[in-house]
Amino acid sequence: MEAPTHEALNAVERELGVLIHRVRRRTVENARAIDPELPSAAYPILRFVYDHDGVRASQVAEHFGIDKGAVSRQVAQMERLGLVERSSDPADRRAQTLLVTAEGRRRVAELRAARRSAFAGKLAAWTADELADLAEQLHRYNESLGGE
Repeated sequence: MEAPTHEALNAVERELGVLIHRVRRRTVENARAIDPELPSAAYPILRFVYDHDGVRASQVAEHFGIDKGAVSRQVAQMERLGLVERSSDPADRRAQTLLVTAEGRRRVAELRAARRSAFAGKLAAWTADELADLAEQLHRYNESLGGE
């Protein structure tokens, strides 16, 4: 396999920078859409708990590579906003799990539906094969990063 050129690496770095900037901006917008008081750092945690209801805070911290204190602060804010709640872990009553409230589920589901519709509209000109290729290349890139 041929080694990538300096120009090719610069182009990839530039495009990833644009993507990262847009994702950060979208995260802020999504957090505000859920609740104007929801910190943007809490939005990915809320999404993760939504997708993994009953997860422990330690698992959230491990998934995002952040300390438990940061997770605890974000969860406390989401609790105050009525988006998540803590529950005793049925497997270990000393531990707590995180659950998205019914209101939190409604808000996340509405936002996801709106985002998915907008996303589909922006990619309407892409073929199924092109989208599959993009997904495959993004997966390959993410795998090459490993645990970063």
